[in-house]
Amino acid sequence: MKIVNNIVIKWVMFCLLILTSFSVTATSKQAINQVIDNFHQAASDADSERYFDLLSEDGVFLGTDGTERWSKKEFRSYVEPYFKQGKGWTYISTKRHINLSSDGTTAFFDELLINNNYGHCRGSGVLWKTSTGWKIAQYNLSVPLPNDIAKEIVAKINQFSEKVTK
Repeated sequence: MKIVNNIVIKWVMFCLLILTSFSVTATSKQAINQVIDNFHQAASDADSERYFDLLSEDGVFLGTDGTERWSKKEFRSYVEPYFKQGKGWTYISTKRHINLSSDGTTAFFDELLINNNYGHCRGSGVLWKTSTGWKIAQYNLSVPLPNDIAKEIVAKINQFSEKVTK
């Protein structure tokens, strides 16, 4: 009987461990969703303080143009004149996937977005869990390119690049 009790106790402990793991993952994903949603809302509200507080100190923002790779400091310098005029931008997430590292301290995400100027966009990035909560370490904004028109668009990009470099 003692062997059966030990097996039952181990089984119960295993089940509790699994349930706790799912709970921690769900809680982390909720917190991460909130950070990304707040990031978008702060941009829409042109709220510089809140927007940049959500980026890690060594955070990087990658824009839609191939030349746009900004450190947090560089991006703040670029963005603040617009935000001070009350000019933000609105991206609405329509679908988001979040994956956590095995130790639960790093999150990777991708999301589909809608924007009035750029239409369908994609955001992806990395968040780190810090002592003050989740922070965005990298955000990459892109415009997905349908495969059926890729060659045509790439040709136009190449023509544009040739003009710019002359």
